[in-house]
Amino acid sequence: MKPFVVMVAGGTASGKTTLVHAVAAGYPDCVVLSHDRYYRDVLDPLTHDYDHPDALDTARMVADLADLRAGQVARVPRYDFATHRRLPEPESLDPRPLIFVEGILVLHDERLRALADLCVYVHVDDDLRLARRLQRDIVGRRRDPEGVLRQYLDTVRPGHQRFVAPSRFHAHVILDGAAPIEVIASGLAAMIRARGGPVSAA
Repeated sequence: MKPFVVMVAGGTASGKTTLVHAVAAGYPDCVVLSHDRYYRDVLDPLTHDYDHPDALDTARMVADLADLRAGQVARVPRYDFATHRRLPEPESLDPRPLIFVEGILVLHDERLRALADLCVYVHVDDDLRLARRLQRDIVGRRRDPEGVLRQYLDTVRPGHQRFVAPSRFHAHVILDGAAPIEVIASGLAAMIRARGGPVSAA
């Protein structure tokens, strides 16, 4: 039986990663593949545009996901956000019956979408996403508030409007990322079952 691939996209701080891990917790035999693993090395993190498709080695992600779908082990990159560079040794991921793929741009790329059984977009209004990002980066990551806002206005917001938001039209379903996580996680698990995916153990 070939793996069932769930692709989850959404803007920064939309809650897509939290959603994926909440749903994955109910499946003992699944794997999560994050697009963030595939960032290219960065020379100047202060000016780099992380929200442009060219910032990611998506061709390699497509190849790795194709391997997992074919029942083969994938050697996926490991990215160090402290140094903004890829670590020398990749990580081995075993194929599983259920594969979650998440990232802001995963629905933007036609090659990735072609490998998905269920495409999901998590929508949250811009003001709430900004508030969440500010809290995450300032409180959780101890970043300078001015720097967080400057990055948001210079690259995050334009990238969202140009690449991320339009990708919602490729989704099979759009979920409300402002709803309680238990509600949308339960809804996504039901959609996986309805489309022929594995049954959650939760």
